[in-house]
Amino acid sequence: MNNKNRLQPSSRVLPITLPAIDGSKFDLSSMTGKRYMLSFYRFAACPFCNLRIHELIQRLDELGGDFGIVAIFDSPLDNLQHHAADHHAPFPILADESNQFYRAYGIEHSVTGMLSGMILRMPTLLKGMFKGYLPTTIKGSITTMPADFLIDEDGIIQFAHYGRDEGDHIPFHQLKAFAQSRNNKRLFERAVAG
Repeated sequence: MNNKNRLQPSSRVLPITLPAIDGSKFDLSSMTGKRYMLSFYRFAACPFCNLRIHELIQRLDELGGDFGIVAIFDSPLDNLQHHAADHHAPFPILADESNQFYRAYGIEHSVTGMLSGMILRMPTLLKGMFKGYLPTTIKGSITTMPADFLIDEDGIIQFAHYGRDEGDHIPFHQLKAFAQSRNNKRLFERAVAG
């Protein structure tokens, strides 16, 4: 994987404007003033990705009412709508068909990461498929690796997690610690350290 284009903590979030699953245009500047996670996913039919979206929706209350999530998929909008509309997510799900923002954020591609994710995370893959998240139409790159960015109220990246394999996202306990650490930075630092 190529690490030279990765965004680092303390970098300012880069502007993003993309079509959302509901047909609207989403502008990342609308998140200014709140803490949020910006997540880059693989193609819209990816079982790992859809299971992660499902789990985030199920546990959203644990993050607090003022915490936001923005999800971006490596797919055309119509394909994203076909595979992810049933989530009825209370946060924006966006389509970056041209990969413009994947490149800007240094999102990586890895054949090794794709294969190791299928092998090492087989139980998670099967869980996603049993929930009905089947990779029936793959529109987007199958070698795209996920990435998560935790961003503060001022639009500064506090933590950048570039996935090592296709199912590697920031652990939920770290996400929760960041969401709850608005006035307690040590809480988040402890969660990241251990």
